[in-house]
Amino acid sequence: MGLNLKTTTGKVIASLALVGTAAGVAGLGTYGAFTSSTSASNVVASGTVSIALGASGTANRLSVAASGLVPGDTVQRAVTLSNTAGNQDLSSITLTTSALPTSKLDTDATMGLQLTIDNCSVPWTEAGTSPAYTYTCSGTTTSVLASRPVIGSNLSLSNVTSVAAGQTDNLRVTMTLPSTADNTLQGQSSTVGFNFTGTQRTATNK
Repeated sequence: MGLNLKTTTGKVIASLALVGTAAGVAGLGTYGAFTSSTSASNVVASGTVSIALGASGTANRLSVAASGLVPGDTVQRAVTLSNTAGNQDLSSITLTTSALPTSKLDTDATMGLQLTIDNCSVPWTEAGTSPAYTYTCSGTTTSVLASRPVIGSNLSLSNVTSVAAGQTDNLRVTMTLPSTADNTLQGQSSTVGFNFTGTQRTATNK
């Protein structure tokens, strides 16, 4: 009987200890705290950089082929370059030209084709019939690219207004076979590609 009483007492004490601990833990959750919050939203959108050539026709004659050139001949083609689809100014516009297939017309820097580009403040006046087009400017003519060999990489273009968003340039591309070209230039054929690249304006705070 004495053993049973001690065992019972032990169990009761243990139970009371557990209940006391649970009550203490529950008491910790009764403390409160003041809070305050606020929020805001900010719309962020990126700009668009875009330059484009005019549609095939009077606004873009670059795809019109020329043949039968002899020393001293020129090939003139008009093309519009626009920054009307984008909403950001540009820091620069460059031109890279390439040839495929290639020939001495584009690889001979001295006797091969020479390239010049001019800008007219108004659309060029076109004369002649395909492919022998010629162009005159009734406004102001400025030089975009001085005469140089037809093939070049990242050539900087001057006096182009299309560096500004919403603007268009009226370009006349002229390729000339120098009068000094010799017989090694006979029977040659090249396909010259023109790739214009606009680079975004300098980054700034918005």
